[in-house]
Parts: sequence; C-alpha cells; structure tokens
Amino acid sequence: MKEALIKDKHKYTILKEGSISSPKGFKAGGLHCGIRRKKLDLGWIYSEVPANSAGVYTTNLFQAAPLTVTRESLAVENKIQAILVNSGNANACTGEQGMKNALEMRNHFSTSLGIPEYYVAVTSTGVIGEQLPIDKINNGIKQINVMDNQIGHFEQAILTTDLTVKHLAVSVEIDGKEVIIGGAAKGSGMIHPNMATMLGFVTTDALIAPDTLHAALKEITNQSFNMITVDGDTSTNDMVLILANGLAANNELSPNHPDWDTFMLGLEKVCEELAKKIARDGEGATKLIEVEVQGAAELETAQVISKTIVGSSLVKTAIFGSDANWGRIVCAVGYSGKMIDPLKVTVKIGQITVVENGMPQPFDEDQAKIYLQNEHIKIVVDLNEGSENAIAWGCDLTYDYVRINASYRT
Repeated sequence: MKEALIKDKHKYTILKEGSISSPKGFKAGGLHCGIRRKKLDLGWIYSEVPANSAGVYTTNLFQAAPLTVTRESLAVENKIQAILVNSGNANACTGEQGMKNALEMRNHFSTSLGIPEYYVAVTSTGVIGEQLPIDKINNGIKQINVMDNQIGHFEQAILTTDLTVKHLAVSVEIDGKEVIIGGAAKGSGMIHPNMATMLGFVTTDALIAPDTLHAALKEITNQSFNMITVDGDTSTNDMVLILANGLAANNELSPNHPDWDTFMLGLEKVCEELAKKIARDGEGATKLIEVEVQGAAELETAQVISKTIVGSSLVKTAIFGSDANWGRIVCAVGYSGKMIDPLKVTVKIGQITVVENGMPQPFDEDQAKIYLQNEHIKIVVDLNEGSENAIAWGCDLTYDYVRINASYRT
C-alpha cells in the first residue's frame, strides 16, 4: 500500500514499508559482532554498482577517525558502493591507533566485497575515547552477505541510546520512471544544529552527478537536519551520506531538468521526516516541539530564532511540565542575537495567542495546559517584518535525560 501526497503541485508517494534498501540495486542489513552485549552492532549498506555520492559532516573540531577515512574515500571518485557502520564505540579521540582501526575496517570490508577501498565508507557511533574492538568487527565482516537484504536490521544496528528506529522511503516520477529515495538515521543525544550531529544515510536509484548531488544534500540539510536540537551538544562523529546509483535509468537530474523540483521535494520529505524522528526520540523525551518563525526579513533570522527557541532549556522544561510560560519563548527570541522589533512580535502556542504586538494577551490557562499535554507541540512566532519563514524541531527536557546521560558509560 502507498500513501499519495501532493505538495506544490509535485507528487511524491510514501512507501508504507519503505527503507534504506527500497531504491533499485540497494541492500542493507545488520548483525551482532560483540561490541555490545546483545544488540545488533554492525550494519551495512551495499549498492550493486558504484553510486555517485556526497556527504556533509559535523562541525565539531574533534572529528572521529571514520570521518577522515570516509572523506578520503569520497575524494577519489565521489563514488561509494558500500557503507559499514558500527555502534557502541565512536572511535573518536583515539589517536593513531584509532585511524589504523578505521582504515582496517575499510580494508577488510572492501576485500570481502572485492571492490576498491575507496568505494567503502566507514562510520562509528557510541562511547568516545575507547579503541575499537577491531577483531570483533573483522569477524563480523566475515559474516556479512550483502546479497541478503535484511529489512530493518541496518536501522537496528546503528542505534545507541535511541528508543526507535528511524527510516522512510518515497517514490517520485522522473521522466515517466519511478525513482525511489530511501533513508535511515540514528540520533537521540548530542543533537544540535550545524551538521552533522547524528548519522543519516540516504539512498536513491536516481541518476544525478556528484556535484549536483552534493549541492542538493547541502540545501536540504539546511532545512532539515540542521534545524533540529535535543541538547545543544554537537557530536564528534556524525555525518549524512547520500548515494545515487542511477539504476532508475532516468535522464540525468540537474536544476534544469523539468522534474528537478519533484526530486528535491522527495529528498526534502525523507530528510525532514528523519530529522523529526530524531528530535522526537531525544533522550528521555516525551514530546516533539515544532517552532515556526514567520514574517522574518531574512531567512537566516527565522532559522536562528526558531532554533534558539527550540533549544532553550527553559522552554523545553516548560513544555515537559505543560506550562504555557510564554515569557521563556520571548526571552529566547530576545537573546537569539537577531535584531527584531519586540513590539511587532506575536506568539501562539498551538492555536492560542499568548502575545500580540509584543504585549501579553489573556488566555485560558487550563485550555493551554490541555494542549501542552499532547505529544506534538507547535509554537508559532510571527515577527511581522517580512516574508521569510523557518521551522525547527526539538523535544522536551525531562528527568530521564539526566538519568540516561549520568550513566551513559555504565
């Protein structure tokens, strides 16, 4: 079954059982190699042919060894055929031995597949500062059969403190042919705007050149993954990779292609939904918070203010307590660093106007509390200074967040 959706006259279809391996020629899976006690901890994605690829990476200066190795792979031909991911150990701040281990992961996986090393990307997620149990990973690689598509196993294998898997696939029509875009992600803590702050993987059977693919990923990332925050911490490891193997046999996509907007809409849908799933699955979270800033003079202003609000610890705790404390919202607008006129600002919590033209409005506290008990909370701030809008996503801040992170290594 498929759920058809239309936006801006361009059609995409959500695949009900869609996954990272839904596009033609892609397979994925996961297994337990012993890094973690019982859970799947080694995942893989494989394309039948080398795929044009692009990536965006964390801005943290302490970048883990796998990021360096993956960048090196992409720098050769901008093509990737296989991705290997381990969870439970980040291989970050591990020095020369950590780099050797990341290279060994790439070497063993490429050798087992009979493909060049530079066609393999490696990623890791988990505890920082500990060396990889590389022997366990190498033994796990020996068990991988890339022709065995294990739907759902990859999504499970990449999780750390996540409570749920995160995946989606959509189909779009390009040149009269079906093109599928699939995605999977992990992320629950150390999530904050300014790429990458989690692991995200996107596959598509579209034909698209590497430079065009990179530009598309960067544009969509700024509207999706860069618009989420859980706790304000930017990770050492994380990245988003996109692979396009061209097996849909469409004419090469570019901004001049008549179906370019359709492709971009599908890519936006996949990335945005994955980003929202990460925000909702924030460590200890009970609610997804969506903040839309309207009427900004510049897009950057809307983006910065929306992210500032959703990242405010005081806003997040108020939402957790179902407290319509709008003062915390306007406070965040004020310290965002963007110059706006406070006397033009209107704030709504759901459909309830709490501030208009910078002044508090009478509202029913009981009605607001009932709304704030929902799992999806929307806050709208209208600056009334222009036509630019932006949306950011985050989650509430709960007692469980402290509990989870106080005992992360134990």
